[in-house]
Amino acid sequence: MPTTIVDLLRHGELEGGVRYRGNIEATLTEAGRAHMDAVWRHLADHAAVIITSPLGRCREPAEAWADEAGIPCHIEPRLREMEYGAWEGLTKPEIEERFPGWLTRWRENPVGMEIPRAERVESFAARVIEGWESLLREYAGRRTLLVGHSGTLRIILSHVTGAPLPSMRRFIMPYGSWSRVLHDGNHAYLEYLNRQP
Repeated sequence: MPTTIVDLLRHGELEGGVRYRGNIEATLTEAGRAHMDAVWRHLADHAAVIITSPLGRCREPAEAWADEAGIPCHIEPRLREMEYGAWEGLTKPEIEERFPGWLTRWRENPVGMEIPRAERVESFAARVIEGWESLLREYAGRRTLLVGHSGTLRIILSHVTGAPLPSMRRFIMPYGSWSRVLHDGNHAYLEYLNRQP
């Protein structure tokens, strides 16, 4: 079976600074969109299909690139960001003020934590992995660009490397970071992490 190449791109910087946005819509800054466009220019001649989260910060650039290249763009709801419930829209200091000590626990090991009204990380991981495995089956042997979120991509990278779920917080995931996974039909391999254009 031909090798499937999946490029993983996190969306760029967002207006309003760093917040736990989860499923809240947010607008890319001019610099954030430019950073994503720079990555796309490296991939445009090779990508056969684009898969994107339904949230605008991923979907809007993905749809524009697909139109430009004349390739399919598919929205995959299972790859949307985690729903953070009571944390959605808050900065780290705001979370610490309202939920003292919770962020430290979250960074150390989110498994078993129950943020009010939020999706449990175990459920989040299950839906993302389901979406990922579906992508590998449907687009086997094709060069694919996946445009997603830090949480989503951390889950995929943990899964690909066989790391336990708590390790998802050990992956640095800057805005506009670009990683690559190869899949030979049986096993997945991380070719590189957080490459810059």
